[in-house]
Amino acid sequence: MLGMKILEERKSEFNGNLRVVRSFGLGTYIQAEGLTQSGGIVESIWKQTLNKIKSKRQDFKDVLILGLGGGTVAKLIYKNWPSTKITGIDIDPVIIELGKKYLDLNDGIDIKIQDAYKPIPGKFDLVIVDLYQGDEFPKKFEDEKFLRSLTKNKLVVFNRLYYKEKKVLAEEFGKRLQKFFGKVEYFYPISNVMFVCSK
Repeated sequence: MLGMKILEERKSEFNGNLRVVRSFGLGTYIQAEGLTQSGGIVESIWKQTLNKIKSKRQDFKDVLILGLGGGTVAKLIYKNWPSTKITGIDIDPVIIELGKKYLDLNDGIDIKIQDAYKPIPGKFDLVIVDLYQGDEFPKKFEDEKFLRSLTKNKLVVFNRLYYKEKKVLAEEFGKRLQKFFGKVEYFYPISNVMFVCSK
């Protein structure tokens, strides 16, 4: 593609082929198996989502990001709420490393390399659930134990892909969330759906 340069390619146990790309229109971003995970279009999707949330709520002191990736969401949260304390969880040390190298993944984040299924102690004002491996949302993150563990937090935002066969899966997941959260709002940025959940 014109104006596109591959900066680095790495193999990941969890995300397969990772590629760092710099393009004229989208800046620098990380792809897993050809799907953008951090930077680029993902930044635009999260920017829209956080603006939507910001219009309803002014302050987040403690934020948990499940699926930190290259740190795109963390960067945007700091931009909107500079004094926020962020804990970022990701199972993949390679994507964290690439995020630090190319996307200014912030050292101020409390980064934990672990499976996001493992319970995280404490309550958070905001939890971001962005748990993709390539274009797959692992089934275990739809089970009752995991979803129930998130209900203690004030606001939980789930990112799901929303195109072709992914639409049906996302809609089923939205219905499932309604069993655990008192309020589930749907927001549609580009080819995703965001479920904004509260008690």
